[in-house]
Amino acid sequence: MSLTESQTGFSPLSASKQATELLRLDDVTKNYVTDGQNVQALCGVSLTVRNGEFIALVGRSGCGKSTLLNLAGAMDFPTAGRVLLDGISTSDLTENGLTLLRREKIGFIFQSFQLLHTLSVLENVELPLLLAGEFDTHDRAQQQLDLVELGDLGARMPHQLSGGQMQRVAIARAMVHAPKLLLADEPTGNLDTVTGNIILEGLRHIADQRKTTILMATHSSESAAYTDAVVKMRDGRIEEVVRS
Repeated sequence: MSLTESQTGFSPLSASKQATELLRLDDVTKNYVTDGQNVQALCGVSLTVRNGEFIALVGRSGCGKSTLLNLAGAMDFPTAGRVLLDGISTSDLTENGLTLLRREKIGFIFQSFQLLHTLSVLENVELPLLLAGEFDTHDRAQQQLDLVELGDLGARMPHQLSGGQMQRVAIARAMVHAPKLLLADEPTGNLDTVTGNIILEGLRHIADQRKTTILMATHSSESAAYTDAVVKMRDGRIEEVVRS
């Protein structure tokens, strides 16, 4: 099943615009209430991410990078403004529509890997497919492990892997359902430099070969060097967008 206008209540963008842009934030503001005080995490942010781009969100902790990722992944919603993913406003989706959007179009990679330690490596990669009620999950999961060069480790448990191997399993899990948008929150933050560079090279390969759009939050200018564009953030605002 795929998302339709009747499920979302929103008319998608024209085909020409969808062909060039996957994600758009229009004058987005996000406020939270913490200890009775209003905190503005994002303030009037506008950004367009084209299909197949690898984008880095760069800035200090608290600048709004993770909030922007959560909004892009429909895990949170703007207080004001609009977030459009593949032409659909996330705020206009029903609960069923949100589930379908995340399942069909979005993959997540976390700094802490988020693997289930009671499942084998292969079972971790299979999990998104099983939750979606899909069949032939074993072969598809094995194929993804082969692509991240861990095809012979499917029977191992996560605690038997190195940090870099666990992150590659997390990438395989995020990619197993062929999402259009891959969201990576500090994916090399818990890794040494050499291992981190291997992960970044893998993400670069995914963007180039599979034409997957990647939005990565990082505080590292070295990590940002692997991307097509750098979005510099400060205090909930975008200061500059530099495309190579």
